[in-house]
Amino acid sequence: MTRVLVVDDEPQIVRALVINLKARKYEVDAAPDGATALQLAAARHPDVVVLDLGLPDMDGVDVIRGLRGWTRVPILVLSARHTSDEKVEALDAGADDYVTKPFGMDELLARLRASVRRAEPVGQDGGDEVVLVETEGFTVDLAAKKVHREGRDVRLTPTEWHLLEVLVRNSGRLVSQKQLLQEVWGPSYGTETNYLRVYMAQLRRKLEADPSHPRHFVTEPGMGYRFERA
Repeated sequence: MTRVLVVDDEPQIVRALVINLKARKYEVDAAPDGATALQLAAARHPDVVVLDLGLPDMDGVDVIRGLRGWTRVPILVLSARHTSDEKVEALDAGADDYVTKPFGMDELLARLRASVRRAEPVGQDGGDEVVLVETEGFTVDLAAKKVHREGRDVRLTPTEWHLLEVLVRNSGRLVSQKQLLQEVWGPSYGTETNYLRVYMAQLRRKLEADPSHPRHFVTEPGMGYRFERA
């Protein structure tokens, strides 16, 4: 069974999550503050963490950093903080996804399932390296560094390929603007979001069936980008 650690100081939200998760056969632990969350995570080794940022004893971002010091467990932030800067800070600290309160339970559970799936190893040899990613319209071969669309190779510039590779390796996961800039252009970059807009437009033009309504290269306004296979 998948074990979920819910970290929130609002009893009604914890109750709703526990009821809905247990009804779907998840095992659930709950923590009302950051210190308890870190202790429970170390003792119980959850498969996914649902984390509020506004905790009574410490900021949720500090909990993320504390967890990331020793585990890659998926962290799904559930918070009333709406500003882009706050969302990006949580993602840059190591969160895997971000849902804003008030939230729909169905969406939250879908995001949680996706986080758990992405954390599972693929293949039977215990390796977790994905080398071939297929969508309806194109295929990305990470090992050969090639993209095929409608039976033909798609020519990408080195920067376009690097941007595509980062997104594909984080398939389904929201990647912040800062992370993309630093991984593709280097550590001294972090605010040149116009670079991302230009190159994302180029990738969409080359790979999306309808670049003006992208299915695979999704923008999360003010936060970052997400690659979706379907």
